[in-house]
Amino acid sequence: MTRVSMTSPLPEKAADTTAEQPWPVRVLSLKISDYVDRMSQLWVEGQVVQFNPRGGTAFLTLRDPDVDMSLSVSVPMNAVNAMPIPLAQGSRVVLQAKPTFWTKRGTLQLEARQIRPVGIGDLLARVEILKRTLAAEGVFAAERKRPIPFLPKRVGLVTGRSSAAEKDVVENARRRWPAVRFEIREVAVQGTTAVTEVIEALRELDAHPEVEVIVIARGGGALEELLPFSNEAMVRAVAAARTPVISAIGHDVDQPLLDLVADWRASTPTDAGKKVVPDAQRELALVDGGRDRLRRAVGRRLESERAGLRALLSRPVMADPVALVRVRRQEIATLRSRAAMRLETRLHRAADEAEHLRRQVVALSPQSTLERGYAVVQHRDGRIVMDRDEVGIGELLRVRVARGDFGVRPVSDGIADDPAADAGDPPVKAAPRRRAPRTAKATARPTTKKSS
Repeated sequence: MTRVSMTSPLPEKAADTTAEQPWPVRVLSLKISDYVDRMSQLWVEGQVVQFNPRGGTAFLTLRDPDVDMSLSVSVPMNAVNAMPIPLAQGSRVVLQAKPTFWTKRGTLQLEARQIRPVGIGDLLARVEILKRTLAAEGVFAAERKRPIPFLPKRVGLVTGRSSAAEKDVVENARRRWPAVRFEIREVAVQGTTAVTEVIEALRELDAHPEVEVIVIARGGGALEELLPFSNEAMVRAVAAARTPVISAIGHDVDQPLLDLVADWRASTPTDAGKKVVPDAQRELALVDGGRDRLRRAVGRRLESERAGLRALLSRPVMADPVALVRVRRQEIATLRSRAAMRLETRLHRAADEAEHLRRQVVALSPQSTLERGYAVVQHRDGRIVMDRDEVGIGELLRVRVARGDFGVRPVSDGIADDPAADAGDPPVKAAPRRRAPRTAKATARPTTKKSS
Protein backbone atom coordinates (compact mmCIF):
# COMPACT_ATOMS: atom_id res chain seq x y z
CA MET A 1 0.00 0.00 0.00
CA THR A 2 1.37 3.42 -0.91
CA ARG A 3 1.70 5.72 2.07
CA VAL A 4 1.55 9.47 1.68
CA SER A 5 4.63 11.35 2.79
CA MET A 6 4.52 12.66 6.34
CA THR A 7 5.19 16.13 4.94
CA SER A 8 1.93 16.11 2.92
CA PRO A 9 -0.92 18.15 4.45
CA LEU A 10 -3.51 16.29 6.56
CA PRO A 11 -7.22 16.36 5.67
CA GLU A 12 -9.14 19.14 7.38
CA LYS A 13 -12.36 17.17 7.86
CA ALA A 14 -12.97 13.70 9.25
CA ALA A 15 -14.95 12.83 6.13
CA ASP A 16 -11.87 13.54 4.00
CA THR A 17 -9.65 11.00 5.76
CA THR A 18 -8.76 7.78 3.93
CA ALA A 19 -6.71 4.69 4.57
CA GLU A 20 -3.86 6.43 2.76
CA GLN A 21 -4.38 9.76 4.57
CA PRO A 22 -5.51 8.98 8.15
CA TRP A 23 -5.47 11.30 11.13
CA PRO A 24 -2.92 10.62 13.84
CA VAL A 25 -4.35 10.03 17.32
CA ARG A 26 -3.15 13.43 18.46
CA VAL A 27 -5.07 15.18 15.70
CA LEU A 28 -8.31 13.35 16.54
CA SER A 29 -7.84 14.01 20.26
CA LEU A 30 -7.20 17.71 19.65
CA LYS A 31 -10.22 18.03 17.40
CA ILE A 32 -12.46 16.30 19.99
CA SER A 33 -11.03 18.55 22.69
CA ASP A 34 -11.65 21.61 20.54
CA TYR A 35 -15.26 20.53 19.93
CA VAL A 36 -15.89 19.86 23.62
CA ASP A 37 -14.29 23.16 24.63
CA ARG A 38 -16.82 25.00 22.49
CA MET A 39 -19.69 23.52 24.56
CA SER A 40 -21.24 25.89 27.08
CA GLN A 41 -21.73 25.22 30.76
CA LEU A 42 -24.76 23.15 31.69
CA TRP A 43 -26.70 21.82 34.67
CA VAL A 44 -26.77 18.05 35.10
CA GLU A 45 -28.43 15.79 37.68
CA GLY A 46 -27.30 12.39 38.89
CA GLN A 47 -26.45 10.19 41.84
CA VAL A 48 -23.05 10.16 43.49
CA VAL A 49 -21.70 6.61 43.46
CA GLN A 50 -18.08 7.45 44.33
CA PHE A 51 -16.78 10.38 46.36
CA ASN A 52 -13.03 10.90 46.73
CA PRO A 53 -11.86 14.21 48.21
CA ARG A 54 -8.23 14.90 47.39
CA GLY A 55 -6.66 18.16 48.54
CA GLY A 56 -8.67 21.09 47.26
CA THR A 57 -10.62 19.01 44.75
CA ALA A 58 -13.24 16.30 45.12
CA PHE A 59 -13.48 13.64 42.43
CA LEU A 60 -16.94 12.14 41.94
CA THR A 61 -18.51 9.50 39.77
CA LEU A 62 -21.97 10.74 38.79
CA ARG A 63 -24.37 8.06 37.62
CA ASP A 64 -27.75 8.23 35.92
CA PRO A 65 -30.28 6.74 38.38
CA ASP A 66 -32.26 5.02 35.62
CA VAL A 67 -29.62 3.48 33.35
CA ASP A 68 -26.07 2.23 33.73
CA MET A 69 -24.25 5.37 32.52
CA SER A 70 -21.80 7.51 34.47
CA LEU A 71 -19.35 10.41 34.10
CA SER A 72 -16.32 11.54 36.08
CA VAL A 73 -16.68 14.91 37.79
CA SER A 74 -14.21 17.17 39.53
CA VAL A 75 -15.55 19.84 41.88
CA PRO A 76 -13.69 22.26 44.19
CA MET A 77 -13.85 21.28 47.84
CA ASN A 78 -15.04 24.76 48.81
CA ALA A 79 -18.18 24.14 46.68
CA VAL A 80 -18.64 20.77 48.37
CA ASN A 81 -18.19 22.26 51.83
CA ALA A 82 -20.73 24.98 51.00
CA MET A 83 -23.51 22.40 50.58
CA PRO A 84 -26.25 22.57 53.27
CA ILE A 85 -25.92 18.82 53.93
CA PRO A 86 -22.78 16.68 53.80
CA LEU A 87 -22.11 15.05 50.44
CA ALA A 88 -22.04 11.25 50.63
CA GLN A 89 -22.18 8.25 48.39
CA GLY A 90 -25.75 7.74 47.11
CA SER A 91 -26.68 11.44 47.31
CA ARG A 92 -28.76 12.91 44.49
CA VAL A 93 -27.18 16.15 43.31
CA VAL A 94 -27.51 18.74 40.58
CA LEU A 95 -24.34 20.55 39.51
CA GLN A 96 -23.21 23.22 37.06
CA ALA A 97 -20.28 21.98 35.01
CA LYS A 98 -18.26 22.46 31.84
CA PRO A 99 -17.39 19.35 29.78
CA THR A 100 -13.67 18.90 29.15
CA PHE A 101 -11.75 16.33 27.14
CA TRP A 102 -8.39 15.15 28.43
CA THR A 103 -6.31 14.52 25.32
CA LYS A 104 -3.57 12.62 27.10
CA ARG A 105 -5.92 9.94 28.47
CA GLY A 106 -8.72 10.38 25.93
CA THR A 107 -11.39 10.77 28.62
CA LEU A 108 -14.38 13.07 28.98
CA GLN A 109 -14.85 14.78 32.32
CA LEU A 110 -17.05 17.41 33.88
CA GLU A 111 -15.46 20.32 35.74
CA ALA A 112 -18.11 21.50 38.19
CA ARG A 113 -18.41 25.04 39.48
CA GLN A 114 -21.44 24.56 41.71
CA ILE A 115 -23.05 21.54 43.37
CA ARG A 116 -26.41 21.35 45.12
CA PRO A 117 -28.29 18.51 46.76
CA VAL A 118 -31.63 17.51 45.28
CA GLY A 119 -34.13 18.10 48.06
CA ILE A 120 -36.76 15.64 49.22
CA GLY A 121 -39.43 18.08 48.13
CA ASP A 122 -38.05 18.14 44.60
CA LEU A 123 -37.91 14.35 44.48
CA LEU A 124 -41.47 14.00 45.74
CA ALA A 125 -42.68 16.58 43.22
CA ARG A 126 -41.09 14.64 40.38
CA VAL A 127 -42.60 11.39 41.65
CA GLU A 128 -46.02 13.08 41.80
CA ILE A 129 -45.70 14.30 38.20
CA LEU A 130 -44.72 10.80 37.08
CA LYS A 131 -47.63 9.36 39.06
CA ARG A 132 -50.12 11.61 37.26
CA THR A 133 -48.63 10.79 33.87
CA LEU A 134 -48.81 7.03 34.44
CA ALA A 135 -52.32 7.27 35.89
CA ALA A 136 -53.48 9.13 32.77
CA GLU A 137 -52.09 6.28 30.67
CA GLY A 138 -54.11 3.75 32.67
CA VAL A 139 -51.05 2.01 34.14
CA PHE A 140 -52.65 1.96 37.61
CA ALA A 141 -56.17 1.06 36.39
CA ALA A 142 -57.98 -1.55 38.47
CA GLU A 143 -59.26 -3.45 35.42
CA ARG A 144 -55.73 -4.36 34.32
CA LYS A 145 -54.79 -5.95 37.64
CA ARG A 146 -54.49 -9.75 37.59
CA PRO A 147 -55.85 -12.05 40.31
CA ILE A 148 -53.40 -13.70 42.71
CA PRO A 149 -53.49 -17.51 42.31
CA PHE A 150 -54.93 -19.43 45.25
CA LEU A 151 -52.04 -21.91 45.48
CA PRO A 152 -49.14 -21.11 43.12
CA LYS A 153 -46.82 -23.87 41.90
CA ARG A 154 -43.79 -21.70 42.67
CA VAL A 155 -43.39 -18.21 44.14
CA GLY A 156 -40.87 -15.79 42.66
CA LEU A 157 -39.18 -13.53 45.22
CA VAL A 158 -37.10 -10.44 44.40
CA THR A 159 -35.45 -9.08 47.53
CA GLY A 160 -32.22 -7.81 49.02
CA ARG A 161 -29.22 -10.06 49.55
CA SER A 162 -29.53 -11.91 52.88
CA SER A 163 -32.21 -9.44 53.93
CA ALA A 164 -34.73 -9.67 56.73
CA ALA A 165 -37.45 -9.15 54.12
CA GLU A 166 -36.52 -12.44 52.45
CA LYS A 167 -36.68 -14.24 55.78
CA ASP A 168 -40.07 -12.71 56.64
CA VAL A 169 -41.65 -13.71 53.32
CA VAL A 170 -40.25 -17.24 53.23
CA GLU A 171 -40.84 -18.13 56.89
CA ASN A 172 -44.40 -16.80 57.02
CA ALA A 173 -45.32 -18.51 53.76
CA ARG A 174 -43.88 -21.86 54.89
CA ARG A 175 -45.54 -21.53 58.26
CA ARG A 176 -48.87 -21.28 56.46
CA TRP A 177 -48.17 -23.78 53.67
CA PRO A 178 -45.09 -25.94 54.36
CA ALA A 179 -44.90 -27.30 50.80
CA VAL A 180 -44.55 -23.88 49.17
CA ARG A 181 -41.58 -23.54 46.79
CA PHE A 182 -39.66 -20.31 46.10
CA GLU A 183 -37.57 -19.06 43.21
CA ILE A 184 -35.46 -16.32 44.85
CA ARG A 185 -33.47 -13.57 43.11
CA GLU A 186 -31.27 -11.50 45.42
CA VAL A 187 -30.66 -7.99 44.09
CA ALA A 188 -29.69 -4.53 45.24
CA VAL A 189 -32.80 -2.82 46.62
CA GLN A 190 -31.21 0.61 46.99
CA GLY A 191 -28.46 2.56 45.33
CA THR A 192 -27.54 3.12 41.72
CA THR A 193 -27.94 -0.46 40.49
CA ALA A 194 -31.24 -1.23 42.22
CA VAL A 195 -33.51 -0.37 39.30
CA THR A 196 -31.50 -2.36 36.76
CA GLU A 197 -31.15 -5.44 38.97
CA VAL A 198 -34.79 -5.50 40.05
CA ILE A 199 -36.03 -5.18 36.45
CA GLU A 200 -33.68 -7.94 35.28
CA ALA A 201 -34.80 -10.28 38.09
CA LEU A 202 -38.46 -9.47 37.43
CA ARG A 203 -38.16 -10.33 33.74
CA GLU A 204 -36.29 -13.53 34.52
CA LEU A 205 -38.96 -14.73 36.95
CA ASP A 206 -41.75 -13.63 34.60
CA ALA A 207 -40.30 -15.96 31.97
CA HIS A 208 -40.02 -18.90 34.41
CA PRO A 209 -42.61 -21.56 33.42
CA GLU A 210 -43.49 -22.55 37.02
CA VAL A 211 -43.53 -19.15 38.72
CA GLU A 212 -47.17 -18.06 39.08
CA VAL A 213 -46.74 -15.01 41.31
CA ILE A 214 -43.81 -12.64 41.99
CA VAL A 215 -43.14 -10.80 45.26
CA ILE A 216 -40.91 -7.70 45.28
CA ALA A 217 -39.96 -7.16 48.93
CA ARG A 218 -37.91 -4.69 50.93
CA GLY A 219 -38.11 -4.01 54.62
CA GLY A 220 -38.85 -0.30 54.60
CA GLY A 221 -36.20 2.41 54.78
CA ALA A 222 -35.70 6.11 54.28
CA LEU A 223 -37.55 7.87 51.50
CA GLU A 224 -34.37 8.37 49.47
CA GLU A 225 -33.64 4.65 49.68
CA LEU A 226 -37.10 3.79 48.33
CA LEU A 227 -36.89 6.05 45.27
CA PRO A 228 -35.90 3.17 42.94
CA PHE A 229 -39.36 1.67 43.54
CA SER A 230 -40.91 4.84 42.08
CA ASN A 231 -38.69 4.70 39.02
CA GLU A 232 -40.61 4.88 35.74
CA ALA A 233 -38.69 2.02 34.12
CA MET A 234 -39.46 -0.31 37.05
CA VAL A 235 -43.13 0.68 37.13
CA ARG A 236 -43.53 0.01 33.41
CA ALA A 237 -41.70 -3.32 33.72
CA VAL A 238 -44.16 -4.45 36.41
CA ALA A 239 -47.10 -3.29 34.28
CA ALA A 240 -45.78 -5.28 31.31
CA ALA A 241 -45.25 -8.50 33.30
CA ARG A 242 -47.56 -11.42 32.52
CA THR A 243 -47.22 -12.87 36.03
CA PRO A 244 -49.13 -11.24 38.93
CA VAL A 245 -46.86 -9.07 41.10
CA ILE A 246 -47.15 -8.39 44.84
CA SER A 247 -45.49 -5.24 46.20
CA ALA A 248 -44.10 -5.60 49.74
CA ILE A 249 -41.93 -2.53 50.30
CA GLY A 250 -43.02 -1.96 53.89
CA HIS A 251 -43.41 1.82 53.90
CA ASP A 252 -46.90 3.07 54.72
CA VAL A 253 -46.14 6.79 55.03
CA ASP A 254 -44.79 7.48 51.54
CA GLN A 255 -46.25 4.99 49.11
CA PRO A 256 -43.91 4.17 46.20
CA LEU A 257 -45.39 3.89 42.71
CA LEU A 258 -44.66 0.16 42.76
CA ASP A 259 -47.55 -0.22 45.22
CA LEU A 260 -49.92 1.38 42.72
CA VAL A 261 -48.94 -0.68 39.69
CA ALA A 262 -48.67 -4.02 41.52
CA ASP A 263 -51.58 -6.44 41.33
CA TRP A 264 -51.74 -6.57 45.13
CA ARG A 265 -50.04 -4.45 47.80
CA ALA A 266 -48.77 -5.99 51.01
CA SER A 267 -48.08 -3.61 53.87
CA THR A 268 -44.96 -5.58 54.90
CA PRO A 269 -42.95 -8.58 53.71
CA THR A 270 -44.66 -10.57 56.48
CA ASP A 271 -48.03 -9.62 55.05
CA ALA A 272 -46.85 -10.74 51.60
CA GLY A 273 -45.88 -14.14 52.99
CA LYS A 274 -49.40 -14.53 54.35
CA LYS A 275 -51.04 -13.40 51.12
CA VAL A 276 -49.04 -15.46 48.66
CA VAL A 277 -50.25 -18.86 49.92
CA PRO A 278 -53.33 -20.02 51.87
CA ASP A 279 -53.20 -21.10 55.51
CA ALA A 280 -53.10 -24.90 55.50
CA GLN A 281 -54.60 -25.17 59.00
CA ARG A 282 -57.45 -22.88 58.11
CA GLU A 283 -58.12 -24.75 54.87
CA LEU A 284 -58.10 -28.07 56.74
CA ALA A 285 -60.53 -26.61 59.27
CA LEU A 286 -62.78 -25.51 56.40
CA VAL A 287 -62.60 -29.01 54.90
CA ASP A 288 -63.40 -30.60 58.27
CA GLY A 289 -66.29 -28.19 58.80
CA GLY A 290 -67.64 -28.92 55.33
CA ARG A 291 -67.32 -32.66 55.94
CA ASP A 292 -69.23 -32.34 59.23
CA ARG A 293 -71.99 -30.28 57.60
CA LEU A 294 -72.26 -32.80 54.78
CA ARG A 295 -72.40 -35.70 57.23
CA ARG A 296 -75.18 -34.02 59.23
CA ALA A 297 -77.13 -33.17 56.08
CA VAL A 298 -76.87 -36.74 54.79
CA GLY A 299 -77.89 -38.08 58.21
CA ARG A 300 -80.95 -35.82 58.30
CA ARG A 301 -81.95 -36.89 54.80
CA LEU A 302 -81.55 -40.58 55.62
CA GLU A 303 -83.60 -40.22 58.79
CA SER A 304 -86.32 -38.39 56.85
CA GLU A 305 -86.43 -41.17 54.28
CA ARG A 306 -86.56 -43.84 57.01
CA ALA A 307 -89.47 -42.03 58.67
CA GLY A 308 -91.31 -41.87 55.36
CA LEU A 309 -90.70 -45.56 54.78
CA ARG A 310 -91.98 -46.44 58.27
CA ALA A 311 -95.11 -44.36 57.68
CA LEU A 312 -95.66 -46.11 54.38
CA LEU A 313 -95.27 -49.55 55.93
CA SER A 314 -97.71 -48.68 58.71
CA ARG A 315 -100.59 -48.09 56.29
CA PRO A 316 -103.38 -50.75 56.26
CA VAL A 317 -102.94 -51.40 52.60
CA MET A 318 -99.44 -52.67 53.20
CA ALA A 319 -100.91 -55.47 55.41
CA ASP A 320 -102.82 -56.88 52.39
CA PRO A 321 -101.49 -55.26 49.18
CA VAL A 322 -103.59 -57.66 47.02
CA ALA A 323 -106.78 -56.15 48.43
CA LEU A 324 -105.95 -52.83 46.84
CA VAL A 325 -105.33 -54.62 43.55
CA ARG A 326 -108.74 -56.32 43.77
CA VAL A 327 -110.47 -53.02 44.42
CA ARG A 328 -108.74 -51.40 41.50
CA ARG A 329 -109.53 -54.37 39.27
CA GLN A 330 -113.26 -54.07 40.10
CA GLU A 331 -113.16 -50.34 39.42
CA ILE A 332 -111.53 -50.97 36.05
CA ALA A 333 -114.17 -53.61 35.14
CA THR A 334 -116.99 -51.21 36.07
CA LEU A 335 -115.45 -48.41 34.05
CA ARG A 336 -114.93 -50.74 31.08
CA SER A 337 -118.61 -51.90 31.15
CA ARG A 338 -119.82 -48.34 31.46
CA ALA A 339 -117.67 -47.26 28.55
CA ALA A 340 -118.98 -50.12 26.35
CA MET A 341 -122.59 -49.20 27.10
CA ARG A 342 -121.99 -45.55 26.33
CA LEU A 343 -120.23 -46.45 23.10
CA GLU A 344 -123.09 -48.75 21.98
CA THR A 345 -125.67 -46.04 22.76
CA ARG A 346 -123.75 -43.49 20.75
CA LEU A 347 -123.38 -45.87 17.82
CA HIS A 348 -127.16 -46.57 17.73
CA ARG A 349 -127.89 -42.88 17.93
CA ALA A 350 -125.48 -42.17 15.11
CA ALA A 351 -127.03 -44.92 12.95
CA ASP A 352 -130.52 -43.45 13.45
CA GLU A 353 -129.28 -40.01 12.53
CA ALA A 354 -127.59 -41.37 9.40
CA GLU A 355 -130.80 -43.16 8.31
CA HIS A 356 -132.84 -40.03 8.86
CA LEU A 357 -130.44 -37.99 6.76
CA ARG A 358 -130.50 -40.65 4.03
CA ARG A 359 -134.26 -40.48 3.82
CA GLN A 360 -134.16 -36.71 3.59
CA VAL A 361 -131.66 -36.90 0.77
CA VAL A 362 -133.80 -39.47 -1.10
CA ALA A 363 -136.95 -37.40 -0.63
CA LEU A 364 -135.30 -34.30 -2.01
CA SER A 365 -133.60 -36.09 -4.91
CA PRO A 366 -134.81 -35.40 -8.53
CA GLN A 367 -134.88 -39.17 -9.05
CA SER A 368 -137.56 -39.42 -6.38
CA THR A 369 -139.69 -36.97 -8.36
CA LEU A 370 -139.27 -39.08 -11.49
CA GLU A 371 -140.26 -42.17 -9.52
CA ARG A 372 -143.61 -40.51 -8.87
CA GLY A 373 -144.42 -40.43 -12.66
CA TYR A 374 -143.04 -37.08 -13.63
CA ALA A 375 -140.75 -36.57 -16.67
CA VAL A 376 -138.14 -34.03 -17.73
CA VAL A 377 -138.43 -32.73 -21.34
CA GLN A 378 -135.25 -31.32 -22.92
CA HIS A 379 -134.28 -29.81 -26.23
CA ARG A 380 -131.53 -31.52 -28.24
CA ASP A 381 -128.98 -29.11 -26.84
CA GLY A 382 -129.92 -30.18 -23.32
CA ARG A 383 -131.98 -27.14 -22.33
CA ILE A 384 -135.04 -28.03 -20.24
CA VAL A 385 -138.39 -27.15 -21.77
CA MET A 386 -140.01 -24.63 -19.46
CA ASP A 387 -142.84 -23.34 -21.71
CA ARG A 388 -144.90 -24.98 -24.46
CA ASP A 389 -144.18 -21.96 -26.61
CA GLU A 390 -140.53 -23.03 -26.69
CA VAL A 391 -141.45 -26.22 -28.61
CA GLY A 392 -141.95 -26.30 -32.32
CA ILE A 393 -144.08 -28.86 -34.19
CA GLY A 394 -141.90 -31.71 -35.37
CA GLU A 395 -138.96 -30.74 -33.08
CA LEU A 396 -137.18 -33.74 -31.64
CA LEU A 397 -137.34 -33.62 -27.87
CA ARG A 398 -135.75 -35.84 -25.21
CA VAL A 399 -138.05 -37.11 -22.49
CA ARG A 400 -136.37 -38.44 -19.31
CA VAL A 401 -138.38 -40.72 -17.04
CA ALA A 402 -137.53 -42.76 -13.96
CA ARG A 403 -136.30 -45.76 -15.99
CA GLY A 404 -134.52 -44.16 -18.96
CA ASP A 405 -135.41 -41.66 -21.68
CA PHE A 406 -136.90 -41.52 -25.22
CA GLY A 407 -137.45 -39.04 -28.05
CA VAL A 408 -140.74 -37.45 -29.15
CA ARG A 409 -141.85 -35.03 -31.81
CA PRO A 410 -144.92 -32.79 -31.29
CA VAL A 411 -147.39 -33.04 -34.18
CA SER A 412 -149.75 -30.26 -33.16
CA ASP A 413 -150.25 -27.44 -30.68
CA GLY A 414 -152.82 -29.42 -28.68
CA ILE A 415 -154.98 -32.55 -28.48
CA ALA A 416 -157.86 -30.96 -30.33
CA ASP A 417 -155.71 -30.23 -33.34
CA ASP A 418 -154.06 -33.63 -33.45
CA PRO A 419 -155.06 -35.53 -36.65
CA ALA A 420 -154.44 -38.76 -34.90
CA ALA A 421 -157.45 -38.08 -32.73
CA ASP A 422 -159.73 -38.13 -35.75
CA ALA A 423 -158.16 -41.34 -36.98
CA GLY A 424 -159.27 -43.15 -33.90
CA ASP A 425 -155.92 -43.16 -32.01
CA PRO A 426 -156.20 -42.94 -28.30
CA PRO A 427 -155.94 -39.40 -27.09
CA VAL A 428 -152.71 -38.10 -25.51
CA LYS A 429 -153.03 -36.47 -22.07
CA ALA A 430 -151.74 -32.94 -22.34
CA ALA A 431 -149.57 -31.42 -19.64
CA PRO A 432 -151.14 -28.64 -17.62
CA ARG A 433 -150.25 -25.17 -18.89
CA ARG A 434 -148.16 -23.86 -15.98
CA ARG A 435 -144.65 -22.75 -15.56
CA ALA A 436 -142.35 -25.06 -13.69
CA PRO A 437 -140.27 -23.62 -10.84
CA ARG A 438 -136.76 -22.67 -11.80
CA THR A 439 -134.79 -25.42 -10.18
CA ALA A 440 -131.70 -27.28 -11.24
CA LYS A 441 -133.96 -29.64 -13.26
CA ALA A 442 -137.57 -28.87 -14.25
CA THR A 443 -140.13 -31.71 -14.01
CA ALA A 444 -143.53 -32.34 -15.73
CA ARG A 445 -145.99 -35.15 -16.00
CA PRO A 446 -145.64 -37.24 -19.18
CA THR A 447 -147.89 -35.94 -21.95
CA THR A 448 -147.84 -38.93 -24.25
CA LYS A 449 -147.20 -42.57 -24.22
CA LYS A 450 -144.08 -43.79 -25.84
CA SER A 451 -144.67 -43.79 -29.61
CA SER A 452 -143.33 -46.26 -32.00
